[in-house]
Amino acid sequence: MPKALKLYIAGLVTLSAVALIGTSLLYAQQPGTILGMWPAISVSEPATPVSTAAGLVFWTLVTLLASAYPVRMPRGTLVYVSTAPIVAAAVLGGPVAAGWVALIGTIEVRELRGRVPWYGTLFNHAGMLAPALAGAFALEAVRSISPDPAIAFVATIVGATICISLNVVITAASVSLRDGLDFRLVLIGDARGYTVSLFALAPLAWLMAELYQLLPGGTRVWATLLFALPLYTTRDAQRRFVEMREMFTQTIGALAEAVDKRDPTTSMHSRRVMMIASDIGQVLHCNEAEMEALEWGGLLHDVGKIGVPDHVLLKADRLTKDERTIMNSHPVLGAQIISPVTKLAPELPIIRHHHEWYNGSGYPDRLIGEEIPKLARILHVADAFEAMTAKRPYRMTPLTAEQALGELRKFAGIQFDPEVVDAFVKTKWVENVRDPGRSELDAGGPIRLRPLPPLIGEHGSAATASAATASGARAADSR
Repeated sequence: MPKALKLYIAGLVTLSAVALIGTSLLYAQQPGTILGMWPAISVSEPATPVSTAAGLVFWTLVTLLASAYPVRMPRGTLVYVSTAPIVAAAVLGGPVAAGWVALIGTIEVRELRGRVPWYGTLFNHAGMLAPALAGAFALEAVRSISPDPAIAFVATIVGATICISLNVVITAASVSLRDGLDFRLVLIGDARGYTVSLFALAPLAWLMAELYQLLPGGTRVWATLLFALPLYTTRDAQRRFVEMREMFTQTIGALAEAVDKRDPTTSMHSRRVMMIASDIGQVLHCNEAEMEALEWGGLLHDVGKIGVPDHVLLKADRLTKDERTIMNSHPVLGAQIISPVTKLAPELPIIRHHHEWYNGSGYPDRLIGEEIPKLARILHVADAFEAMTAKRPYRMTPLTAEQALGELRKFAGIQFDPEVVDAFVKTKWVENVRDPGRSELDAGGPIRLRPLPPLIGEHGSAATASAATASGARAADSR
């Protein structure tokens, strides 16, 4: 576990424990409270210490049910629907009730089965306790403005919003530290998938609390349990969202793998390109939509090769001019195949333009420099590195990572965006690999386009350039 994550967990657990103890002591002295809680949380009237404690136990049990099976989002954060009963407990019993319900009620089945390490268990509970206290204090502050029911509703929404938002931030920070991911990427990436439904829990929490207060005696307990259905529905919607996305990604991956397996030497090529491109995207601080486009575009970038005949795709010798024209058509074919899928519209520029050259001599549209979509420039570098470090029919001895990086540097400003190459150097794929650095043309000055080396044909890739130039440049691109 990274040292920064250890310090983060220790600090959060300490802060949460001190806050809960301090809150409990503070409200124990408040007039009108029972066991530090407002009497509205009591399961019966008149409120007594026993009935108040029973109310706390009841809301803790409801929260336990809501916390039992969280949904894991694609970036690693866990989504619970337990916010609703925690906020309802805050409405009824105040910060002390919210704190203890959040602490005990967030026990998961995974923890009981020993599948979560002790420090993970501490973090999970502290990560809900601190937001619950913050939300409860905010709720109390707004509610103190006026006894008007409308103010009480607004107070509940404010408290729930703070509770949910703080919990999302705390969780995203832990995933970022644990997995070495960009914090912004984790925060936005997972939050957009569950934010709407989670915030819908705020009015539900208000309804739960209102119904609990309106009904007499033991009836309030049974009536409140009816809210199990909307809580389950919310959780099920999150689960289905994740399953649908995973199924979509798996389908794309299966299609890409089917194309790659036409050539035994390119099996898993698209998946590795996707992984490399995603790492470059993180270094360049791509947003969540761009990261998703890199993921799916990386898997599908060569789907157009399904229309390239085997005698061209698998040819071990140098391609003829006509064969090169057929091979160079695969980005356009790929874009045509994917274009009917509206969900994949952001990936079309990646698929069509991942063989454009930075100096304008690529294909199919001979775009130059910044005209080439940013994500296509990222994928081009990832595709070239993977191709150079793997076997191909035309080159059965792959290059080493050091040799491949040298080729990326050599062709930076010609074939590749130098800034993307700089970002690639910071990824794990060339960790501890000697880097020759930028070329003399670019080092110490503004990045500029570099002319094509002599003898490179109009439709030539760097593979063709390698054979043509006297300098002995190696293959820096894939067919």
